[in-house]
Amino acid sequence: MLRLNGQAPELAGPCGPEPWYLEVGADEDPVEVVRRLSSGLMGDPLLVHSTSWRRARGSVILSFVVVNANGQAPELAGIPIGRAELARGGATEAAVGIAHPQVLEHGLRHLAWLARDDEVVQALLSEGWRSVLARYVPEPFRHLG
Repeated sequence: MLRLNGQAPELAGPCGPEPWYLEVGADEDPVEVVRRLSSGLMGDPLLVHSTSWRRARGSVILSFVVVNANGQAPELAGIPIGRAELARGGATEAAVGIAHPQVLEHGLRHLAWLARDDEVVQALLSEGWRSVLARYVPEPFRHLG
């Protein structure tokens, strides 16, 4: 769950800055589950977008960014978002270890790409969000060349 506190991005939600782990049934749409739970706990989000997947905890884990409107659910605990090195794998292998801050960094870079390239996302995000996301730029894939 992402929000802006002034011009600083924060990670916040019903569990504070902790990630949510949700079990999704085989017949459920993961995006709809995240949207429904977010709406029920904090009000309708501006944006719900899946940013990555990986195997962990004996399952496939889908990662989402959920962007809340300015001033939405201010009572929920949050922490400022710092930067992290991306988890790197090989040209044909996933990274061996992927930590929570790396998943968040990847998600923000993905959101930054959408903010530049996707008309729907551009229209939804405030100038404040677009300004924050401009600092997140793609990096080249290091295993080519």
